[in-house]
Amino acid sequence: MNLKQQLDTLISEQINSVSGLTDSQALINYAREEKFGDYQANGIMAVAKQLKKNPRELGEEVLASLDLSHIASQVELAGPGFINIFISPDFLSGQLNKLLSTDELVEARDQEQQVVVVDYSSPNLAKEMHVGHLRGTIIGDALARIFEYLDQRVIRQNHFGDWGTQFGMLITLMQELDATSLENELSDLEMFYRQAKERFDADPEFAKTSRDNVVKLQAGDADCLSLWQSFIEISVNHCQTLYEKLGITLSIDDIKPESFYNDKLPEIISALDASKLLTESDGARCVFLDEFRNKDGESLPVIVQKSDGGYLYSTTDLAAIQYRNNEYHANRVLYVVDARQSLHFQQVFRVAALAGFKQENCSLEHLSYGTMMGSDGKPFKTRSGGTVKLMDLIDEGISRAYDLVSEKNHGLDESQRRDIAEVVGIAAIKYFELSKNRNSDYIFDWNTMLSFEGNTAPYLLYAYARIRSIFRKDEAAGIDTFTISITEKEEQALALKILQFSEIIEQVAEDCYPNQLCLYLYELAGIYMRFYEACPVLKADAPTRNSRLGLCHLTAKTIKQGLSLLGIDTLEKM
Repeated sequence: MNLKQQLDTLISEQINSVSGLTDSQALINYAREEKFGDYQANGIMAVAKQLKKNPRELGEEVLASLDLSHIASQVELAGPGFINIFISPDFLSGQLNKLLSTDELVEARDQEQQVVVVDYSSPNLAKEMHVGHLRGTIIGDALARIFEYLDQRVIRQNHFGDWGTQFGMLITLMQELDATSLENELSDLEMFYRQAKERFDADPEFAKTSRDNVVKLQAGDADCLSLWQSFIEISVNHCQTLYEKLGITLSIDDIKPESFYNDKLPEIISALDASKLLTESDGARCVFLDEFRNKDGESLPVIVQKSDGGYLYSTTDLAAIQYRNNEYHANRVLYVVDARQSLHFQQVFRVAALAGFKQENCSLEHLSYGTMMGSDGKPFKTRSGGTVKLMDLIDEGISRAYDLVSEKNHGLDESQRRDIAEVVGIAAIKYFELSKNRNSDYIFDWNTMLSFEGNTAPYLLYAYARIRSIFRKDEAAGIDTFTISITEKEEQALALKILQFSEIIEQVAEDCYPNQLCLYLYELAGIYMRFYEACPVLKADAPTRNSRLGLCHLTAKTIKQGLSLLGIDTLEKM
């Protein structure tokens, strides 16, 4: 239980005791301004309103019998009924010394372990991964890491697009090439897809053969399946190379593509029919939901089977929900998919609930995200207007980081600069993405993301390396046994921030906004810098020196752990 939860529990119990209620919950906020204390309880306002009582009078009653002596040095009533809590330096010292005695920064949770399915990345295997896949891949991976850190059972799912009409045209083009030509052509998947699409649009005979090949593929034709499988293997290898480069934890074992659910789709239709949810409309089979209507007030259909018998994304998603409930017994299923799919997921989730494809204790959540924009305010493209390949973006980030590192550390040998640039370049791309509210569009800007100032990866990497350098300056600083004793206000501010780490991690797990963790790490680094400037470390007397080294150690440990949860490596030297 983190400090905020401890205070929340104690004050809520006291409010309930005084008010005679059994379910009131104090709202504890962290207050940064000194005059408000370190935490502020303002739940009294809501309780007083419920009781039709003066909030300050209720606050005085609560304060009269509230005992926080083991946590707070001062507790006061302020304003119309707020309780300001000033945390005791002795309590802070004790909490930090507990952290020094363990490897973990977050206490073990008492709650039952949950099964959390995280569906993310999900590229279309007909093409190479491009910048449009960056946000979903990075956000999803950070969330999977955070849930694992909180000891949840995490099941990663990469719902590859590997089925449908586009593969018919790819197979048709593959059939026209001999083995040598095919190998050469498939070295650039994006170009190969473009050629197939141009032929499909311009050549009616090619288009007809492509559609026929889709039917053959879905019927299990050996030749089509063989060509399809070879293309899929090459595409998967492209993706895995990118994941490895970016430090993404998805593996081949996490792949559950569209094709995996193909034989389950007739069962979905049968189950919907048995539940009397299906309606035929223009030959297609649909589910009409009253809560989703168009501008004319007509119910919008969720089409699950086309008039020609084919299935749609909605059918596959319903099959995936059923599978994740029945096979994984999921408590939460998180879909990290861009905001344009919001209506689709709202409808599919509702159909799944009505048809009984999900259990009542399973939460289906669409974690939407906005678009990466160029400096012109339009979706990020190459200068010629084409789609930016993800590998090209990564390579450019590393190249720019190398130039930056060479400029700042020209004394390092080239191999060292290359290694540092690899970490900094990838960290800059990932952190720039994660530091933004996922629901917002944002402008992609190399200069900002590679800056050593502001809420950026280079700033945090440098802050971490700078702390670690303290332990290299003096051999005696290498001791690993510390006893922290808080005396100065800058020490207290840093201690409080370190102890908020578990609170932030649990909040991110609940709300799924990784930018909260980024902001926390940025603020922690800033508070540390103020502590370092005001409180000498190596030049202090022995007990104070040891205590402050302990604070430095915990700060570095927290930054490293936080960045690791975001999928970002740290550097001991920069």
